[in-house]
Amino acid sequence: MRIFLAVLLVLLALAGGGAWWAREAWVSPGPLPAPTAIVVPRGGGTEAIGALLAERGAISDPRLFAAGVWLTRDEGPLRAGEYLFPAQGSLREVVSVLRNARPVQRRLTLPEGLTARQMATLLEQAEGLTGEMPVIDEGELLPETYAYSWGDTRAAVARRAGAAMREALERLWKDRAEGLPLASPREALVLASIVERETGMPEERGQVAGVFINRLKRNMPLQSDPTVAYAAADGGVLDRPLSRADLERDHPFNTYRIRGLPPGPIASPGLESLRAVLNPQETDALYFVADGNGGHAFARTLEEHNRNVARWRAIERQRGARP
Repeated sequence: MRIFLAVLLVLLALAGGGAWWAREAWVSPGPLPAPTAIVVPRGGGTEAIGALLAERGAISDPRLFAAGVWLTRDEGPLRAGEYLFPAQGSLREVVSVLRNARPVQRRLTLPEGLTARQMATLLEQAEGLTGEMPVIDEGELLPETYAYSWGDTRAAVARRAGAAMREALERLWKDRAEGLPLASPREALVLASIVERETGMPEERGQVAGVFINRLKRNMPLQSDPTVAYAAADGGVLDRPLSRADLERDHPFNTYRIRGLPPGPIASPGLESLRAVLNPQETDALYFVADGNGGHAFARTLEEHNRNVARWRAIERQRGARP
């Protein structure tokens, strides 16, 4: 009834010589002080949309909005979604946005080195995503920034991230170096996840990967602390230092106790870690330990490595003694 009355008012104004006023109301600047994203929910009629836009300050009069929509109905229906409305947008511009504009593109970044649980939490907390969070396997999703629109499902974003990981693995596997002790893309994913968790310095990834490749070729245990932490946290993130009991625990992810790769990835590696594993830096090193400056000291022999370890422990003691 309100829409009918609004339309009737406009028609009477036109019939009574108010064409100029109607046109001015249609094209005059609106009240919105700055560009604003507004979510228009599904299932709302013209009256409900007008009320929402008025409440958010995009228009002044929902009745004029409804009248304008009705008079220009041949131009198409209004669409639900999240749209960016321009500052001082006229009624004509506001209606055009609802008919023709692309929805606002939101972005969700899945950082490198997160566990499946952590990635699931980010997807669950992403504003605007809907639906249940699907079960995701460790290392299934490629760390990347993904665009989505309000109302997209978590399952859809997870499928895209999973497809991106499969595509990246397939592409990089085809260009891998010769002679790697890796039997499948899956094994490359597992090792890349360890490299990702071992170093946060991009320039070290190739050398860290080279050390692990050398150890695999010699059937030496990888002795990677991040795998032990993954085991100690039961697939989560350990919130305490590793203990000797952790290192001695009989667990398939404890690479101090097992030889070769653990049965699965410990996190989601990024593209650079995948590349590092499939085209590692040539090195004679078999060991590395933190150097106290955010990186690692690499060694070819156990004797050299022990000196690096002693140096690192001295740095730790010195830091612990500081007030």
